[in-house]
Amino acid sequence: MDEHLAAPENTTLDHLMGGKLLIRQPMTGHRGGTDTMLLAAAAPATSGTLLDLGAGVGTAGLAVAIRKGCNQLLLVEIQPALAALAVGNIALNGLVCRAEAICADALSAATRRAAGLVNGMADVVIANPPYLSPGWSKTSPDPSRATAHSLAEGGIDSWCRAAAALLPPDGRFVMIHRADFLAEILPSLCGRFGAIEIIPIHPREGVAANRIILRATKGSRAPLSILPGIAVHVEAGGFTRHAAALHEGLDIIA
Repeated sequence: MDEHLAAPENTTLDHLMGGKLLIRQPMTGHRGGTDTMLLAAAAPATSGTLLDLGAGVGTAGLAVAIRKGCNQLLLVEIQPALAALAVGNIALNGLVCRAEAICADALSAATRRAAGLVNGMADVVIANPPYLSPGWSKTSPDPSRATAHSLAEGGIDSWCRAAAALLPPDGRFVMIHRADFLAEILPSLCGRFGAIEIIPIHPREGVAANRIILRATKGSRAPLSILPGIAVHVEAGGFTRHAAALHEGLDIIA
């Protein structure tokens, strides 16, 4: 068996995007799913550097690299165990020559510099930040899951600030988050980004959105726009046609 296919303890090897993407990830804790695939589908193609901020095991960044391409992929993750899995996932998908996993706190400017992450280095930054503010709900007893799901001090603004620092003028930032966080997210984007696009994500057809994808351009003065929404499930519980295509690795977001 190939060394990269050997199973680290308590992990699964998952075949995503119709088998085009192989991901080794923890059996428990935060795992890539529909939100991850939505983020990847919303990211623009780039001939430069794509940076996945808080990459976990690298699912979203690798999905973008495989389905859309990029010259260089940087997966930045603060948890050493997840960063180590990201290294293996880069090899599993044959991207060693143009991808790297970096274990660092990307929200700290000093830590970024120490890890070689230079301001303005990325053409595209993608992020799936934690969804819970401190004190909003009970923290998971699983340390990895708690880190992945709970925003640290600085909140969502620290993620937008880091993305702005890592991008040059006209660089693109793509993020997925909770719909009820929109009022907190927009002030963090405004002044740093423009041409903000909001894509509502509905858990089922005919119900309110519970997720949003935000795309923005650093330094742009173009106005905000709200794009057509995407429903993930039909009433009976299965995936909608668009969501099924998403999980197959097809581009359903322009």
